[in-house]
Amino acid sequence: MSALPSREPRPILLPRPASGTARWRPTALVVLLLVVTSGGLAVATPPPAAGRPLAGAATTPGGPNGYAPGPAGLPGVPASGVTAGSPGATGAFGDGVASGAGGPFGDGGPVGAPGGVGSAPPVPAPAPAGAVVPAATVPPSALSGPVPATGRGTFRYDDRAGATLGRSGGVRRYRVAVEDGSGEDVRAFSDEVQAALAGPGSWVDGGRLRLRRVPGDASAEFTVLLATRGTAGRLCRAGGVDIRVGGVPYTSCRAPGKVIINLDRWRTSVPHFVRAGVPLPVYRTYVVNHEVGHQLGHRHEGCPGAGRPAPVMQQQSLFLRGCTANPWPYRDGRRYAGPAL
Repeated sequence: MSALPSREPRPILLPRPASGTARWRPTALVVLLLVVTSGGLAVATPPPAAGRPLAGAATTPGGPNGYAPGPAGLPGVPASGVTAGSPGATGAFGDGVASGAGGPFGDGGPVGAPGGVGSAPPVPAPAPAGAVVPAATVPPSALSGPVPATGRGTFRYDDRAGATLGRSGGVRRYRVAVEDGSGEDVRAFSDEVQAALAGPGSWVDGGRLRLRRVPGDASAEFTVLLATRGTAGRLCRAGGVDIRVGGVPYTSCRAPGKVIINLDRWRTSVPHFVRAGVPLPVYRTYVVNHEVGHQLGHRHEGCPGAGRPAPVMQQQSLFLRGCTANPWPYRDGRRYAGPAL
């Protein structure tokens, strides 16, 4: 057989049978099979739709390679630390960042560029076809959705009394309230505050004090408030703390008789925690224990060494300086502290 011209393929003509077609049918079938098996026929498959993963494609979760165990059922914290900018001028009584506002409990100036968070985790193998893949159990690092910048300036109090936390020492009573217009539930916030202060690992582990939540109409030593950034900035400033970064109320603070938690931080944590994959409950536990620590008389502390857990009184909302995130003032039953600042 001669080669067919490349420009214009010609059909294969079979000779007309002289007497009937039955004797030519086997030959035609053989020719057809030769054409098919030699690649003469092809079926085009469409490419996958844009933005749609291929079947069995693996996805890689964000965050660092692993987490250190966290007490009280809370998620652990990343094994690798991240660092951010260095502090500048200090504020007073909390995570304030005022320029020129001196005081013992202020955090440093604006947040600098973050550092690295370690190597990327290995890509997991794709799940077998038909396999049931369990949902991720690690909480998110931040909540999505808009966060109210201002509320009504009034507060709703938790009307429940809580259990006394701690085994010995004097009882320090506190109340819990949430700003109206913040979109937050006062009981849910109060329960998270209670969990942070209960530990294990909280301030009551030292055996020198106990903490008890009392209803909103009862007398208390201090009140833990969840406030929008506008209200938090105003309340902190009235207590001598400027919590602004870049002109926006950014951190939380302690003012006389008040532990003021910034709603922005409560919902979205801080960038260097998010980039490191630190679960949001870890940041929330940290910020409660840090600001309550100020209420109990503790000052800021520094990182004790690269790769070590940050003391809870380190200004972790602004920087880690080589330490890893840590929400607890006690570790393994002992007070965990860094160098005094």
